[in-house]
Formats: sequence, C-alpha cells, structure tokens
Amino acid sequence: MAKILIIEAFYGGSHKQLLDTILENINSMEYELFTLPAKKWHWRARMSALHFAQTIPTDHQYNILFTSSVLNLAELLGVRPDLAKCRKIVYFHENQLVYPVREIKDRDCQYGLNQVMTCLSADVLIFNSNFNRTSFLNSINPFLNIQPDFKLKQIREKIEPKCEVLYFPIKFQQMAKRMEENYNTVLHLIWPHRWEHDKNPQLLTETLLELDKRKVPFKASIIGESFQTRPECFDGIQEKLGDKLINFGFLSREDYIRCLLNGDVVISTAGHEFYGVSMLEATYCGCMPIAPNKLVYPEIYPADNLYNTSNQLIKTLYNWCRNPSVFRKHREKFFECFSFERFSASNLIPNYLDKFKIQ
Repeated sequence: MAKILIIEAFYGGSHKQLLDTILENINSMEYELFTLPAKKWHWRARMSALHFAQTIPTDHQYNILFTSSVLNLAELLGVRPDLAKCRKIVYFHENQLVYPVREIKDRDCQYGLNQVMTCLSADVLIFNSNFNRTSFLNSINPFLNIQPDFKLKQIREKIEPKCEVLYFPIKFQQMAKRMEENYNTVLHLIWPHRWEHDKNPQLLTETLLELDKRKVPFKASIIGESFQTRPECFDGIQEKLGDKLINFGFLSREDYIRCLLNGDVVISTAGHEFYGVSMLEATYCGCMPIAPNKLVYPEIYPADNLYNTSNQLIKTLYNWCRNPSVFRKHREKFFECFSFERFSASNLIPNYLDKFKIQ
C-alpha cells in the first residue's frame, strides 16, 4: 500500500483547496501532510526545502511524494536523499517563467530556476491547464538563455515527457446553483480576484468609472482577497461609485457564494491567470463571464465571452447594462452550451487518486 508524503509550502487559497478536496476522498490511503502557512510567498520558495528537510521524519516508509511547485524539490532531495526513492509528483498551480512583473529588471530569475530544477528532479508534473503547461515548456529555453556565458541543452526535452494536465477540481456540488433566471433590472457586476497587480485592478477601476460616467445603471461588487497593501487605484473608488458599489472587500465563504448567486456578470481583467477558480465558481452560480482573450481563458470560455481591448470590455458591459433583457437572452444561450463537467471535482478526483497508486 502507498504511504504518501504530502508537502505544501503555501497552504492557503487554491493550494489548500486542492489538498482539502483530494484528502476528503483519499479513503484508505495512508498519508502525512506537512505545510507552511500561505504568507511570505518569496520566502517559502527560498527556504521551505530546508524547513521541511528538518521537520519530515528520517525514519519513514514513504513511497510517494506529492507537492506543489512552490517547493524547490531539488534542494529538498539534495539535503534529504532518503526521499529520492519516492515517486515524486509536482502540481503546478502557476509557473514563474511567465509570471508578470511590473518591471523586467524586477524579475528574480531564481524562482523560475527553482521550478526548472524541480521539474528535472520530479517523476510526474501536473499542470492545472493546457495554457500553464504550454507556456512553461515554451519559456524554458528563452529563460535559460538569459545566462550569459554558456548554453544549457536538452532541458525542455527532459521535462516535457513528464508533463500532463489535470484541471483543478472544483466542488460544484457544495455550491447552490441558481435554478431560475435572475431578473434584476440593474445588472450586478462582480470582480472576485486577488487585489494584486497581476489581476489588473487598474483596468477594472477605469471600466467601472467609465460606466458610471456614461450614466448606465449597474451595481458592482469587488470581493477578492485583499492584503496589507491595497491597489492605489482603489483609493476613493467607494466615494466615486457611491451606492453602486454594494460590496467592497473580502467576504466569508457563505457571503461570497451568496454574492455570486445574486450576480449577473463576472469580470476578469487579469494579466496573469493559469486557471481561474473564482471565475468558474461565479459562472456556476449563474454569472455571465467576460474575460481577456488570452491566458487560460480561450481554453475555458467561448469566443463571445472574451474581449481583446479595454474599449471592447467597456462597450460590452455598457450594452449589457443598458439592455438587461438582451443580456439575459445572451446569458441563457451561454448556459445552454457551457458544460461544467470537465472542471468538476466529482469527475476529476478519481484521476488524482490514480496518481497515488504504486506504479
């Protein structure tokens, strides 16, 4: 029987959600879980291997190791060679080779190198989307070529055969799906993303203020997770939008779902997205998605739900808000065709559990 060592250096958000979903279904399999809280991401990427090398017992019978790409697996195995005998499975929620930075000079290449070294040390690499996998593989050689005085060869060729895609399993069955049409006369627009620069809150702010300037009726909720420093573009937005902004800030899970069920449109302005759990959750709750025509979104949503420019985003929302009855017809047509099955935990979890069987 497999004895599974599970390591998560950033145990929060979607990382915790994935493990919780897997462990709820792991049944008779024996496992031990080692985690660090989901904060100070950069230090987790730098130091967690040394921490876990000291905390994971040396007297063990582990034969499978499952972790996320936050951990530098190569460093852990270097310090703890006894773990090298395990079948090593790494899950990529994101990849650092294409992670956006405000300035190119700000990019710390060490994080991307950590992930390349992790891939070379692992046996199986699971990505949460085809976009995540492809963008990582296509970026390996350009990334390594930054090194100025010698060229590394055959790195992608060693990594690619280990790669596969398993969508993130969402527990739709625990969310109440809206069973009847929402006939709000004023459309409710929802932005449920982290309050960080890679989710482009600036574009959201400009969009909502432009809709307000055009005097089109709408309600808005900005309900993603916020951190110690909030985006400057959000300063004063409550005063500028007034009673149109009905939710502003992080909500409890119960209130979050209730907000989604009362929503009409879920908006992404992201400059970085490898999957988008919150978008799919909101869509399941009955919100019409609108997202950039890039990143993972063309893999998930039809072309009619994607925009290419900020002007196109504003125009679409303006037309929807001005004509709620026309919008509802569009939404009804969308839900007639869109399937959640390929993202559902009930369908995906058996595939995850198969990874924990001794080969």
